[in-house]
Amino acid sequence: MAAAVLVVGGRAMRGLVGLPLPCSPGHRALCLAPAPAPASGPAPGPGPQLPHRRHPGRSNLGAVRLPEPLSQAARLLLEENPIGRLEDSARELSDFLWSRKRAPEDAELRARAQRLEQRLRGSAEYSRTDPRGQADKQREEGRLRDRVLAELRRTTYRWKPVSYNTQLSHVYVAARLDGGYAAVTRVLYEIKKRVPEFEPRTLLDFGSGTGTVTWASRGAWGKTLSEYLCVDSSPAMHQSAEFLMRGGSAADTEQVTGVYFRHFLPVSPKVKFDLVVSAYSLSELPDLSERRRVIETLWRKTEGFLVLIENGTKEGHRMVMEARDIVLKAEGEESCGHVFAPNPGMKLEKFSYVILRRGPRAKAESWPRVVQPVLCRPRHIHAHLCCADGTVRHVVITPRKSGRDLYRWARNCCWGDRLPTPPDWIAAGDRGGPNSGGVSGVRADAQEES
Repeated sequence: MAAAVLVVGGRAMRGLVGLPLPCSPGHRALCLAPAPAPASGPAPGPGPQLPHRRHPGRSNLGAVRLPEPLSQAARLLLEENPIGRLEDSARELSDFLWSRKRAPEDAELRARAQRLEQRLRGSAEYSRTDPRGQADKQREEGRLRDRVLAELRRTTYRWKPVSYNTQLSHVYVAARLDGGYAAVTRVLYEIKKRVPEFEPRTLLDFGSGTGTVTWASRGAWGKTLSEYLCVDSSPAMHQSAEFLMRGGSAADTEQVTGVYFRHFLPVSPKVKFDLVVSAYSLSELPDLSERRRVIETLWRKTEGFLVLIENGTKEGHRMVMEARDIVLKAEGEESCGHVFAPNPGMKLEKFSYVILRRGPRAKAESWPRVVQPVLCRPRHIHAHLCCADGTVRHVVITPRKSGRDLYRWARNCCWGDRLPTPPDWIAAGDRGGPNSGGVSGVRADAQEES
């Protein structure tokens, strides 16, 4: 895994008030980039000139620190507004957000009801009943219907919107400020490292919450960003974010300038932004039609990259893939995009994400990405790679067959890194034979798409 240790106030993974706070174990993210840019990085056919330990495919961010003004402002916010059992409340909120799921769709509920009815009709208990009249048959059908409804009520996730008041927004600061900042910083670092010429001037943060996206993007492109538009439906969240951006000061001395708070997205289709981010907001939308509307709107307003981040659960992954499909399947030249950087991971604050970009895939983007921890064994390693053709493959690399350089690059890769490989290296290994490129034991699994 790519280690991204969050350090708050000089202490790794400590809470804002000196107490250990929960950190969500995973996140899913989607980044979309509409404008093609020149290929960055070395050529796809790496040579021995690349260093083994710090090759360009490495994406290890290292330690992530909350900016000192943000850390101090968060402490001041919690000190001025004391909350009883803050640590327990933060853990409960973090667990609730982590287990959050999408609201079930009507079609999904009907399909589940039909499967459940068929299963109950085929059960031995139902088969023993032999209603002799029409009235008996109607009663049996009524009992069956009641059992189906009762089972659906018992097993169906009851989604409801979260209303953030002042106290709950402060609890959110204690529960999610550090982990959210680390996750967003890691995603933006991927873009900044691979596309150094990308210098955004405007940012749209949908579901801005406490403003972690603004702080993280400011840390990455603070010299060029001049406008931050934060959109959130909660006035209490806006107040907390504004307090943090003032550095906890009541005076008009903002630590981050050029920030504008809104409750709704801009209506005008002409208003576009270089960088558009939505972190942990898709799960707060009530149904698929609303998620589709929001994703399509965010994509239309994207001039450079669109970044979508969600929890690293099955539900978060499904929402990310759902959003990816909405963009990739959109019709029209202006909606065209391609996968830019799928499936990175992060230690402590884990997440996986996919980046889509307009235009053809650049050669430097053809390197496969490591999607599981590399398993090192004596004189060989096992790696699971997400390849450019959309398949996940298991490869066994040895220094004798694969070459010393490729073997050393692979040994020094972590989860989320890109492995420097020659062109068509995996394809040659699939064909087998003495000139198979040095890949032994290659198999393709259609588990993920890049």
